[in-house]
Amino acid sequence: MPNDIAAPEHRADDRRAPIHRAWWIAAVAAVVIVMTGWSTGVPNTLTEPLLDEFGWSRGLVGTAFALNIALYGVTAPFAAAAMDRFGIRRVVLSALTLMAVGSGVTALMSAPWQLILGWGLLVGLGSGSLALTFGAVVAERWFHTRRGLVSGVLTSSSMFGGMVLMPLLAWIMHQHGWRAGVLAIGAGALVLAPLVRLVLRDHPATVGARPYGATAFVPAPPRERGSLRRALGVLRDAVGHRRFWLLALTFGVCGASTNGIMMTHFVPAAGEVGMPAVAAASLLAAMGVFNVVGAAGSGWLTDRVDPAVLLVGYYGARAGTLLVLPPLLGPDIGPLIMAFAVVYGLLDLATVPPTIALCRAHFGHANGPIVFGWLSAVHAVGAAMAAYLGSLGRELSGGYDLVWYASGVLCLVAAVLAVRLREPRPRPESTTAPLR
Repeated sequence: MPNDIAAPEHRADDRRAPIHRAWWIAAVAAVVIVMTGWSTGVPNTLTEPLLDEFGWSRGLVGTAFALNIALYGVTAPFAAAAMDRFGIRRVVLSALTLMAVGSGVTALMSAPWQLILGWGLLVGLGSGSLALTFGAVVAERWFHTRRGLVSGVLTSSSMFGGMVLMPLLAWIMHQHGWRAGVLAIGAGALVLAPLVRLVLRDHPATVGARPYGATAFVPAPPRERGSLRRALGVLRDAVGHRRFWLLALTFGVCGASTNGIMMTHFVPAAGEVGMPAVAAASLLAAMGVFNVVGAAGSGWLTDRVDPAVLLVGYYGARAGTLLVLPPLLGPDIGPLIMAFAVVYGLLDLATVPPTIALCRAHFGHANGPIVFGWLSAVHAVGAAMAAYLGSLGRELSGGYDLVWYASGVLCLVAAVLAVRLREPRPRPESTTAPLR
């Protein structure tokens, strides 16, 4: 590996290039995150084939998938700290390797423990290292301006991969078997590894460049030792601040009302009112497309508007869409349910750029990505709880209306909490800003 801490004056400054290097870094990061998001569609397409071939219980299969989902969230803060210690490129290459090996173990499995090891542990760790925090770190290091826009596009890439590419994964499994679909995930990780090694760099200073939009050279921060200790230390300091809990509660509601409810229960709920599964999956795919538009637009707004104000509007609007969903669901795809898919897609990941901006504003540029990593873990916990409680609510009430209404009320609560999130007065930018 090249020496990434060489003196910047011996490097070629590419800020006058037609396309700033930061955009190439962001493009590669986006492709990696899309592929990572693609893996999140596996539980929806793999459960039934495993039950048919091996006769395992749903509980056993669900345990492996639950471990994968939990690690997808919990790994994030430690991955952010590891990027500070070992560099972005090394962590990304290691994560892609874990995903490839885990996919291979899963494709060749013959016993339940191999599913838990391969997909639950290895793919969970790999995908968790490349989740929302990876995009936040890239945006923080490589962009001085357009951070909101870049973080919006990068974070939406995961949902784009999970929703829009799900039909492709289902087609591969239908045509060539479930093992081919699992191996496609691993092959994608292997194909991206050389591209990551060639293009991805840890910091603009390592190639003698400025962050995009910066007017002065920004030196690379020193490598932080003890990534595990640092991640836990940042959490220890953050939990003593009221704004951390406000951010955690609101982002937990975000996970509950998106991954937990929509990604888990929308297709079954649509099926109960007579909508074909393919049609319901197409609506999810449409939401995935508009996720990108909404997140990018939210990022653009985050660069210009108080992020707390944006969160109030986003959670309030999301509450409105969920509260009106039950009467819109029917056997056919009409204009109103299509309008719901568009609006909900625009709002789905719109909360991420302002949440990242508030982490940076309240906890500093160095600690902000790690704090956001912990919020991502809360997001995953909220999603897991909502997925379970949604199933319980369906069983108790005999339908999904209660689930949609409860989710809408939760989003209203998040909007009220977001009112109390206000940016502090601007301070001079520092890469070592303390928690406050």
